[in-house]
Amino acid sequence: MNEQRRIFRAFTELGEFFRDFSTRETHEDEWSQRLQETIALAKHKNGWFTKDNVEFALRSWGMLLTKNHLSNWLGRYDLRQNSPNTVAIIMAGNIPLVGFHDLLSVVMTGNRALAKLSSNDDVLIGFIRDYLISIDPLLEDRIIFSQGRIQDFDAVIATGSNNTARYFEHYFGKVPNIIRKNRNSVAALTGKESPEQLEALGEDIFRYYGLGCRSVSKLFVPRAYDFDTFFRSIYSYHPIGEQKKYANNYDYNKAVYLMSDFEILDNGFLVLKEDNSYASPIASLFYETYDTLDQLKSRLQNDQVQLQCVVGEGILDDEITFGETQKPSLTDYADGVDTVDFLLKN
Repeated sequence: MNEQRRIFRAFTELGEFFRDFSTRETHEDEWSQRLQETIALAKHKNGWFTKDNVEFALRSWGMLLTKNHLSNWLGRYDLRQNSPNTVAIIMAGNIPLVGFHDLLSVVMTGNRALAKLSSNDDVLIGFIRDYLISIDPLLEDRIIFSQGRIQDFDAVIATGSNNTARYFEHYFGKVPNIIRKNRNSVAALTGKESPEQLEALGEDIFRYYGLGCRSVSKLFVPRAYDFDTFFRSIYSYHPIGEQKKYANNYDYNKAVYLMSDFEILDNGFLVLKEDNSYASPIASLFYETYDTLDQLKSRLQNDQVQLQCVVGEGILDDEITFGETQKPSLTDYADGVDTVDFLLKN
């Protein structure tokens, strides 16, 4: 069995393990128990990584790491053109396993991943490396974690904020690179959405507490939009207000808005504020009104470099269905930059 097939088999077995873990009520085998301990440790180190959100991420990856999905994804490329390199990956840590797609892309294309893990999401990625190595020791040299300053690499994939991007561009500018900045996701509403669609939108808003770039942080609504149906439809998500870190952010941001005399809408666990910006604070959602659909489309198209996902129906050709932003496929590349194509050409 050649190396590419061995790597392919290791990741499909990882997916099978995730699927099995997600469907069984008891976890008596050694690796399942280790994963349970890892999930608990991830929550201990990062309060936003609740058991529910981590298990959602594991289920999602379990659904993607199948022979069919991986074959269809990589079948679009000629992997024979790759010249194996060491690729540095600077991972974010805002949501569970957010850097895994980059690691998967690097290793599956025959390259060596030199990863700098975020302190906010190191134990889950560490578990995955250990599990993959247990399947095939070949991967011990293909997935390396750097504890200090990253050096001796041929290309880099770095994910961070607009501020850290300037540092990345200075430090990594002399090698082929993908440097990602802040992006946000929005929902474009017309007022004709059903309660079921708006309830599904709640998943796009509240999953991972709104911390992901695919989390909806802003609504575009027609002028004089009635928010009553929206608030009624998302009420099923009200238990999120019982999460202490989320509740603290809700109380703080609401207090700041009120003291600043901003007009807000509030349902007890989410604050809506009219604002032209895209990045709303935790437990807050910005909104902006529009007069015509043409005006809205023009705005979204002009700002596309700031947007990761646009949720809606009948607004844009590449819009996302309500409730689906946190279920990206293997070809849904961050910032719209084809990672595999980049790796094969550099």
